[in-house]
Amino acid sequence: MRDDRLFNYLHLHFIVFIWGFTAVLGALISIESVPLVWWRMVLAVIMIIIYMKVKKIPFQFTGVHKLPRKRLLSICLAGMVIALHWITFFGAIKASNVSVTLAMMSTGAFFTALLEPLFTPKKLVWYELVFGMVIIGALYYIFQVETEYIMGMVLGLISAFLSATFSIMNVTFAKEHPPSMISFYELLSGVVLLSLFFAFPQFDFVGPQQLTSDDWLWMGILASVCTAYAFIASVKVMKYLSAYTVMLTTNLEPVYGILLAFFILGDAEQMTPQFYIGAVVILVVIVLNGFIKTRLQRK
Repeated sequence: MRDDRLFNYLHLHFIVFIWGFTAVLGALISIESVPLVWWRMVLAVIMIIIYMKVKKIPFQFTGVHKLPRKRLLSICLAGMVIALHWITFFGAIKASNVSVTLAMMSTGAFFTALLEPLFTPKKLVWYELVFGMVIIGALYYIFQVETEYIMGMVLGLISAFLSATFSIMNVTFAKEHPPSMISFYELLSGVVLLSLFFAFPQFDFVGPQQLTSDDWLWMGILASVCTAYAFIASVKVMKYLSAYTVMLTTNLEPVYGILLAFFILGDAEQMTPQFYIGAVVILVVIVLNGFIKTRLQRK
């Protein structure tokens, strides 16, 4: 079991690295967040269908995997949450840049610490509240010095909250059902939700002919490696890891993503020293929180 946990922990780090690259792809793809996420999820669903057909994995929850309608609705709800998370995530990138968005996303572990006591037996501890206040202070500091990116910061925080919510929901599903089946229904429900968006005039559908050759290249990587593969793999590792461990490791996404963005996107990602001070404070607090939690669990 220890070897399984170690393998899945290292696998999770690789997945998080891919997620860091996802932010860069969001900046490279030219279309807006809603059609971007719709295409991402549609292509990923097609790839998962092919994968399930090859692996002869059933599309229905039968036998030992049979579940009541309420659970299926919960899985579909989780898919809608992840769709909204991706919309706000890419929306934040479009409104600001990769660095700002990923700095806001690093607050996901804090949101997880607040939400887990509401949905799991875990109790809220005093030092998490203290760390939360420090994070709020760091966020306020960043908001004060990077006023031109306020919209991106707000969208990034909403995205972090939705990501934490999704992680807590998905841990339960991952321990009880095949990851590819969960991913298929979650992504499919996200496609259905986003398709409804195009009924409103403020959301324009982007047809395949409107995507450039570069868009198709980046979208293909985004849908295959960063979505179909990473989505199934992340659900699988959740069988062995807690929601907090997943979210804590996910906080390396800003580190990977900001470094990748700096080398790939260049000057567009350069921020003020004050921004990096605030971002480092947030990351240090999150890592320190995980360190204390691990030490207490060992005792």
